[in-house]
Formats: sequence, C-alpha cells, structure tokens
Amino acid sequence: MPTLSRFIIACILLALAGYAAVFALATFVQPTPREITVRVPTDRLLQEQ
Repeated sequence: MPTLSRFIIACILLALAGYAAVFALATFVQPTPREITVRVPTDRLLQEQ
C-alpha cells in the first residue's frame, strides 16, 4: 500500500499546483481590453428565413 499512498499524494500535489497556477493567473494577470471589428457579409443580412 505505500506505493498507492505515494501515488495519491502525488496526484493531490499536482492538482494543488494546477489550482495554484490558475488562481495566480486569475488574480495577478490583468487582460488589456481592445476594440474588435467584425465585418458581416451583406448577403447574410438579406437572406429571408
């Protein structure tokens, strides 16, 4: 059973490291807002449904 407990502890540590990385990115990284322009083809606007 020692190898099973080591495996479970390693999985828990990896999960905690992943959670810490996501938390750090969400907390410390600020996205820069920018304007986006999307062109819509006129043939899509003229179609009757």
